[in-house]
Amino acid sequence: MNGPIPSAGAASGGTARPSQEAGPSPEVMVWDPVVRIFHWTVVAGCLLNLFVVEDSEALHEIIGYMVAAALVVRVIWGFIGTHYARFAEFVPGPRRLTWYLSALAKGREPRMLGHNPAGAAMMLALMALLAATCVSGWMMGLDTFWGEEWLEETHEWLANSIMVLALLHAGAALIESRRHRENLVLSMITGRKRRA
Repeated sequence: MNGPIPSAGAASGGTARPSQEAGPSPEVMVWDPVVRIFHWTVVAGCLLNLFVVEDSEALHEIIGYMVAAALVVRVIWGFIGTHYARFAEFVPGPRRLTWYLSALAKGREPRMLGHNPAGAAMMLALMALLAATCVSGWMMGLDTFWGEEWLEETHEWLANSIMVLALLHAGAALIESRRHRENLVLSMITGRKRRA
């Protein structure tokens, strides 16, 4: 059954109090727990591995494997998860991305409940870099690649690239929050956004 449940007073022909006459919630759940846990696991893992546990190789590896596990779960969730989590819902084609970037450049981009096309492209790029960083880190622990300087440099370059894109992503989220009068950082904590 959809819609608000009538109060006992309203059902019997009486007058409902204003609080009981309220329509649907002004907010809607967009980011489910899997999406939010993935997001903040990656944020924490990258910050820890880049700036906090540099001298502890064992802890660095553990955090790396946790991020890799979160990434695997997120990829699976992208096919079987809730509406806004699914790749089919937000991955843009070239035409849609071009249209959105053109509208963005003119300051006329529409507000979207889920990922906008630019945000989706950024997310896919970050996920690809995360995967490559995790794989290169795992390879560094194999006897075959032990001490290979090119692999260590690649791993470091990938990790630094994640930070650059993450800073751009965070900056874009703050700008979009201001433009659309919506706290996108808070929505990634609560999962809720203002209804369209």
